[in-house]
Amino acid sequence: MCITTNPLFRLFLHACRCLILIAVTGTLMAQGIGPAWSQEASSVNSQIEAPVEPPVEPAVEPKRESEVDSKAANDPNWELLTLGQLKIAVEKWDDEIQKLEQKDQDEPDPQNAVLLLGSSSIRLWENAAGALAPYPVIRRGYGGAKYSDLLVYSRRLIVPHEFRAAVIFVANDITGGQSDHEVEAVEKWVRAIVRTAREHQPQAAILLVEVTPTPSRFDAWSKIRELNGKIREIALTEPNTYFVATAEFYMDRDDQPRAEFFRDDRLHQNEAGYAIWASLIKRRLDEVLSGS
Repeated sequence: MCITTNPLFRLFLHACRCLILIAVTGTLMAQGIGPAWSQEASSVNSQIEAPVEPPVEPAVEPKRESEVDSKAANDPNWELLTLGQLKIAVEKWDDEIQKLEQKDQDEPDPQNAVLLLGSSSIRLWENAAGALAPYPVIRRGYGGAKYSDLLVYSRRLIVPHEFRAAVIFVANDITGGQSDHEVEAVEKWVRAIVRTAREHQPQAAILLVEVTPTPSRFDAWSKIRELNGKIREIALTEPNTYFVATAEFYMDRDDQPRAEFFRDDRLHQNEAGYAIWASLIKRRLDEVLSGS
């Protein structure tokens, strides 16, 4: 039998070849080279063995909180609010206030103007200039305003303007909801806003308009009426500040709000309601400004 055909010899030869292949492969692997199958296996093994790191979320800059902190240091009015109230005001209304500030840039103020400041009743009063003529007006209202957030933005909304009088109306602090503010807190905020206006324009008259009794919020009327009493007290105790009584003109003989003065939402005034409002505010302006 030839040795090359001997089965034992062939087995021995195959074993030698395997040993040589293993040795060469180990050397190449140590040098960072190797056959494709070994590199792929190594890659798979590394992926299996490597710990899975959770995705890193990009850091979100707490812009609103830092904005609250930085501005609060410069505005003593903000001390009357909690940090939560400040954050709500900034996050909800800052964009809207910036739009009003843009109007300050686009629309020069008329001389001897009346500044109209407040919530949606001011914002929606599109014919205010005609209704209050001959008094020129500056209208700066935003829907849903509360005295809590008007306090936050009072300087930004008041200080850019020169005015003969300011008319302020806000009606959303007490609505019958769970987020209603306490009357005592609202009273402090109103006083602070009045003082901000007076510091800026010491000779200007400040008119505080009574909160209107509306069909949609009449369940909260007793507390709203309490707030109106506090607003009246502010007008009596703060210099050059006046109360504009309106509520009785929106009530029927049964002391219920008259639906014919309101839109279908039973909250905002319609044209007839604004006609009453304008006549009452203008009459009070006449009384207050007649000697000035």
